[in-house]
Amino acid sequence: MPGLLADIERLVTCESPSSDLAAVAASADVVARVGSRHLGVPPERIVLAGRTHLRWRFGSGPARVLVLGHHDTVWPLGSLATHPYTVDDGVLRGPGCFDMKAGLVMAFHAVAALTDREGVTILVTGDEELGSPSSRQLIEDEAAGCDAALVLEASADGGALKTERKGVSLYRVQATGRAAHAGLEPERGVNATIELAHQVLAVARLGDAARGTTVTPTLLSAGTTTNTVPASGEFAVDVRVRDAGEQDRVDKEMRALESTVEGAGVEVLGGPNRPPLEARSSRALFERAQGIAARLGLAPLTSAAVGGASDGNLTAGIGTPTLDGLGAVGGGAHAETEHVLVGELPGRTLLLSELVADLLATARRS
Repeated sequence: MPGLLADIERLVTCESPSSDLAAVAASADVVARVGSRHLGVPPERIVLAGRTHLRWRFGSGPARVLVLGHHDTVWPLGSLATHPYTVDDGVLRGPGCFDMKAGLVMAFHAVAALTDREGVTILVTGDEELGSPSSRQLIEDEAAGCDAALVLEASADGGALKTERKGVSLYRVQATGRAAHAGLEPERGVNATIELAHQVLAVARLGDAARGTTVTPTLLSAGTTTNTVPASGEFAVDVRVRDAGEQDRVDKEMRALESTVEGAGVEVLGGPNRPPLEARSSRALFERAQGIAARLGLAPLTSAAVGGASDGNLTAGIGTPTLDGLGAVGGGAHAETEHVLVGELPGRTLLLSELVADLLATARRS
């Protein structure tokens, strides 16, 4: 336990907001040192679009198990001044501790405990909180052909493993019109704001609560001055879906949007960002983990379907069996209440180690 906490402190006290390339690079140095000390070898350092990712590969044969995490966070530089690293009454706090620096430390300790690491890959990316723009292909390449991808994102409420994640699509709906003086001759203009109002309502109707599909217009902007008919504007759309069919359905309907104001134009940009992690992708792995937890005398494992996405969506999207939420137990991701329950760390780390070992043993017998 002291080793786990000391390593988590090292990672948490090196701030790593995704948007700061220098901070992410500095964090990668710390993660590399901590991981290398336990694993006995340094990682490959992969820099893509200025973002630093780390990879440890063990053995010369095919990869069997991908252990996946990220070291970037949503917390800006200076957050430690207001949210310092602390451990009080069994609760660990600090920016990024739950999402997901504790999970990285757990991964290093779990893999280090294996007597044979042949076939294990550990991949730690540096841009997950941005949607993995530079690391997506790397993640998919590493997951391809693996028997399992184990994602060290934090658990759901009560320590539940994440067996389903909604897929995400992101859009921008742009409207074009024609500017005119709003007081002198508004009739000469084509109002992009009015066009956007129609489109916002049309987009909001694409959701389907019965199927768990949410289509949410979010950030909106239009116009230049208060006395000018707006010539252009746009709004963002956040889509969350449980299955690929819904993601396709919404995408087709988004692209079928047409202008309603005479003379205005509408263009839809963006599209699917992450496919869903569906229950069928995780079912067998979850059942295996349940059996291991029972054998170890740990509390029965529970599962949860969540709306947020992770890199587990990417591994599941290419057909690799994926189990997510294997990291720390706690709560408050991205919030002032972010915390980790210290007492859960040893058992969850042991569960991960035994799960990897079990998967490797099965692979060797096949």
